[in-house]
Amino acid sequence: MKIIQSRITFLAVALLSLSACKDEPARHVELGNWYAQKGLVDDAILEYREAARLYPQNPRDLSREDLSALAQTHHNLALMYTKKGWWNYAVMEAETCFELQPTAANHELVQLVKRRADLVDSDS
Repeated sequence: MKIIQSRITFLAVALLSLSACKDEPARHVELGNWYAQKGLVDDAILEYREAARLYPQNPRDLSREDLSALAQTHHNLALMYTKKGWWNYAVMEAETCFELQPTAANHELVQLVKRRADLVDSDS
């Protein structure tokens, strides 16, 4: 029964992703969040990257809400990259998140990812 429910859920998400408007980054973020919850890190990364790509390049062209959503998207990407062990990418995404929204929490994210990346580099 669980397998059937799992397949139905997967098909529903697949249909949702196919019907998602290409110009709606929020839809890609939602799908990325779903993939992340299911442990599908590669798929989550693809969705978060697509969401980030769809936002305007200049942060001045973003509403406050969109700026916050874009910062969260980069935050999510940083976390997904850490799960893959891609520390340089994780640092870049964490720094982008902090540049968009310079909060204490985002600064802490940058510091944590950098420390972990340094530990990994020192172990090599």
